[in-house]
Amino acid sequence: MFSAIARVFRTPDLRRKIGFTLAIIAIYRLGAHVPAPFVSFPNVQSCLDQTGSASEGLLSLVNLFSGGALLQLSIFALGVMPYITATIIVQLLRVVIPHFETLYKEGQSGQAKLTQYTRYLTIALALLQSTTLVTVARSGQLFGSTNIAECNALLTNTAWWAQLLMIITLTAGTGLIMWFAELVTERGVGNGMSILIFTSIAATFPAAMWSIQQARGFEVFLLVLAVGVIVVALVVFVEQSQRRVPVQYAKRMVGRRTLGGTNTYIPIKVNMAGVVPVIFASSLLYIPALIAQFNQTPDADGNIPGWVSWIQANFTTGDQPLYMLTYFLLIIGFTYFYVAITFNPVEVADNMKKYGGFIPGIRAGRPTAEYLDYVLTRITLPGSIYLGLIALLPLIALATVGANQNFPFGGASILIIVGVGLETVKQIDAQLQQRHYEGLLR
Repeated sequence: MFSAIARVFRTPDLRRKIGFTLAIIAIYRLGAHVPAPFVSFPNVQSCLDQTGSASEGLLSLVNLFSGGALLQLSIFALGVMPYITATIIVQLLRVVIPHFETLYKEGQSGQAKLTQYTRYLTIALALLQSTTLVTVARSGQLFGSTNIAECNALLTNTAWWAQLLMIITLTAGTGLIMWFAELVTERGVGNGMSILIFTSIAATFPAAMWSIQQARGFEVFLLVLAVGVIVVALVVFVEQSQRRVPVQYAKRMVGRRTLGGTNTYIPIKVNMAGVVPVIFASSLLYIPALIAQFNQTPDADGNIPGWVSWIQANFTTGDQPLYMLTYFLLIIGFTYFYVAITFNPVEVADNMKKYGGFIPGIRAGRPTAEYLDYVLTRITLPGSIYLGLIALLPLIALATVGANQNFPFGGASILIIVGVGLETVKQIDAQLQQRHYEGLLR
């Protein structure tokens, strides 16, 4: 293992790519600590220290993906969340808009156009989210309803032109992050946006672990660390698991050449949806709390509406049983929904039939599509349950250990950390094998 790592740094081209990637990561993390214009940095830090940055719901998820930059109101406060949202929206629009599906099937030129649409949508979402963030920061509600004076004075200037400058700065920061990601993809190692997400989440690990050690003691800290190692091992095992559907291609003559006659397989992963269902479920569960927050006007007797009290009691904090059950069921539902969108058995069966491929024992065409749908439906069930259990780990930690919802070994964070780590190691391994015939993985 150590000799393989030494070969990585002895290879000039690979060493240069890794160095470039690390340089972009360093600039990205530096920007996450540079405050936006007219932000009172001492007040922000004081408010963070007193509230413990215990924001929940969707705001907690966005803060996680920004590496803590959101609550610090830095120039990279929005992080990669606008790009993630834009990518998911463009994927879903392929089902609704036929033109997007046509572009997707056109190959590299169509993919380039879809990428351009994703960039435009990212900037539009960044403009919307930065406006919302500045408005919330100006009203003093960024850290929730608190009586802390510093949390109500996060901005040093609330004039319209100052707010406009902040919005432009935050939007430009998102555009810069997008450019960084594309540079890493072209000249570095791995997928650029995935690497930046990995960096943002990994940056929150030390603070999260240290807060557990301070709050619960060294014994609980070691216990959480041991549980984390076991969870990481299980996540790696499931993420690598796949059902391989065998496919054979018949021999055919093209001129004087014989093509086909090969055996291959269709890899159907246990977790085909990735982390998207967790993001969807977290976003949807934040809506009831958001609605209740804007309907807290008391009646003539000084009481708030009963449905608002019920939502606050059951859907505001993640340690409530009803919240956990709803979260789990939503993840299962969104997993099936997203897999149905991203994997089309009819399209796969048609492509196999076009090139003379068939599954042994299954007729080509509609029977093949039905068989693939049968396999996909049954393998998605354990995958969705696995996603739900992993997503519940931070909520269980919130109820038992007292950690916040950014518990490092669970939820979206551990899925992204493991997924991006595995993909990056595979890419480095492939480049090593091209040069040395021996890679990192054995």
